[in-house]
Amino acid sequence: MNQGLIVLLNGTSSSGKTSISMELKNQKEILFHHLSIDDFFVNYNDFIDTKFPDIEPTREVEDVGRILFDPINSLYYATIKLFSEMGLNVIVDTVIDNDKRFNDFLDLFFDHSILFVGVLCSKEELARREQIRGDRKIGLANSQYDKIYSFNEYDLEVNTEELSPTECAGNILSFIKSDQDYSAFKKLSRKVTNRIV
Repeated sequence: MNQGLIVLLNGTSSSGKTSISMELKNQKEILFHHLSIDDFFVNYNDFIDTKFPDIEPTREVEDVGRILFDPINSLYYATIKLFSEMGLNVIVDTVIDNDKRFNDFLDLFFDHSILFVGVLCSKEELARREQIRGDRKIGLANSQYDKIYSFNEYDLEVNTEELSPTECAGNILSFIKSDQDYSAFKKLSRKVTNRIV
């Protein structure tokens, strides 16, 4: 069985990745499964809230995010790999904002078919979207911007200020159907610095 295609959307928070993912998932020509890191955290939080509704921490933990994120992220990556190995096409909707997460992804998926898509948006528009959304920390996208867009090569770029999510998804679908080679991700090298941002 052939591996499923992995569509890796690279963009900051609020850049439009999830909206594009939904359009790709809902089109009828190629079946895609949407895997978002947000779902993994929501489900984990629901599990804690349901299983331990009366939990009272005995002390404060300084870095809960770091304790939880790496193991949950590893499970997320493993699920993407499992889906691809089962021959399922996967849309990857996450933010790879530090070298460790990038290196982990590169190591795990280097031999997979990955369409690397840059989801572009200006800092000004990202700030406007954060204000409108109200469910993201203001300035989050700006803090991720330089790291997220440090890649200088994509198989395809879509600008969500110029194109609607439907148009972006259409461009991605057209690229896939054109049978062009997905080579950008294979040209990337491990990042030397493993410092977590």
